[in-house]
Amino acid sequence: MRMNKVYFPIVIAVAIAIGILMGSKLNPSTENTFFSRNTNKNKLNKLIDFIEKEYVDSLNTDSIVDLTVNGILEKLDPHSVYIPKSDLAQVEQSMRGDFVGIGVNFYMYNDSLAVIKPIALGPSEKAGIKAGDRILFADKLQLYNKKMETDSLFSILKGEQGSSIKLTVFRKSENKKFAVNIIRDVIPIKSVDVATMVSKTAGYIKINRFAETTYDEFFKGLTQLKKQGANEIIIDLRDNGGGYLESAVAIADEFLKNKELIVKTKNKKGKIDTTFATEKGIFENGKVTILINENSASASEILAGAIQDNDRGTIVGRRSFGKGLVQREMPLGDGSAVRLTVARYYTPSGRSIQKPYDDKGENYFNEFEKRFESGELYEQDKTKIADSLKFKTKKGRIVYGGGGIIPDVFVPFESIHGEEASTLFMQSGLVNYFVFEQLDKNRKKFEKITPAELEKEIKTNPYYFSEFKKHLSQTGLFFNLDAQKEKTIHYLHAEFVHQLFSEKQYYDVLLKNDGMLKKALNK
Repeated sequence: MRMNKVYFPIVIAVAIAIGILMGSKLNPSTENTFFSRNTNKNKLNKLIDFIEKEYVDSLNTDSIVDLTVNGILEKLDPHSVYIPKSDLAQVEQSMRGDFVGIGVNFYMYNDSLAVIKPIALGPSEKAGIKAGDRILFADKLQLYNKKMETDSLFSILKGEQGSSIKLTVFRKSENKKFAVNIIRDVIPIKSVDVATMVSKTAGYIKINRFAETTYDEFFKGLTQLKKQGANEIIIDLRDNGGGYLESAVAIADEFLKNKELIVKTKNKKGKIDTTFATEKGIFENGKVTILINENSASASEILAGAIQDNDRGTIVGRRSFGKGLVQREMPLGDGSAVRLTVARYYTPSGRSIQKPYDDKGENYFNEFEKRFESGELYEQDKTKIADSLKFKTKKGRIVYGGGGIIPDVFVPFESIHGEEASTLFMQSGLVNYFVFEQLDKNRKKFEKITPAELEKEIKTNPYYFSEFKKHLSQTGLFFNLDAQKEKTIHYLHAEFVHQLFSEKQYYDVLLKNDGMLKKALNK
């Protein structure tokens, strides 16, 4: 793995752009309202037919069509996109919030499919699959020493609900090979990572995207936190690139009073759709805080804007991405689809938070890089504000449009400029890989360990920090971890908990050193 030392944080952060690219979208329309008569369309059809019938060399006309569609969309805005057939199923699965499979988290380890952890109460856990197991065969198909891509493995393990698959498994900790039949079932893809208490009176909910199931997941978590005594809710939207607008609206409704404005959308014809809160909110009076950063976009900004403009709560963090466009998806009949921008949205104060998109290419999405270089990630005064785009909240506070939600309370990326690379690195897959290797050396020991014993083991035994430094040097990446030893051990401890225990226990550890959360609790 080769990475530039100076721009390491940029390289990692760019992956977030995929979520932002998809952005906020309306639930798919069943109405065929997209087509109209246009003789110019015949030009494209005739050209493609002519090429297919007469072109001297053999070629795939499907690829020409894909290029044509992409070429048209590139002339529009950055969020009007073509989704090829090869990608659409995965995108829809993520937004639907479930898939049918065997229920394991895995990756390829030394060219064998290694189970990181079976999903709780899923088919594999019920069948006795354990963390560390190697899946050698799926029915009669060999999976090891094949250098198979992850997408190919997913397609093999997924299938119809109720269908059976025979796995041949090697369990290293017991040095045995065995076969097991697993009945595929629906596996949820959570969009709410956790709902947990972070103080005696404050509840914390982390949303990673806005899918079809997000509101139900959120409502369940919010209800549980209320029962546990929460009179303050902190909603974490950091690195949440958006999703369904309706899900964000439904969540905002739980916090706003009857007839308070949530969002407005305006389409090409000037039609304005206005959405108001209803009487049904279950948390209309408690304290609300929303955490955002430069990768919070679209539906995340709709929720944050509704809370901010109604003076309902406090926005903490750094300026959000700045996506104020809404897409609708149109299937193209061959398994592919187009997501076309059909409206702009406006927060309750009337502001559009869409940033300029004169540059529609890669630079548009590299928001982290631009803010890193300008210093905005570290100093509030570096945030560019358009004085001409002033708006007022319900109580008369000044807010700004034209480029994201500006938080009420600013929190820098790192307290010490220069630590950003190691922080992002510690959240990368290399840490997961190292922890898996350590667990794999002695599964029997770690299967019996308690959370308290694990914490003592990681924090007091110098072996793990020392081994991680060796592991890091073998990748060709070089950081002065000794200067950040405490932070490194903290992330290692959190990942050990993640692979051994529950998601809640993982977040309980991870959030202890979260600077933005601390600011939210102490503001």
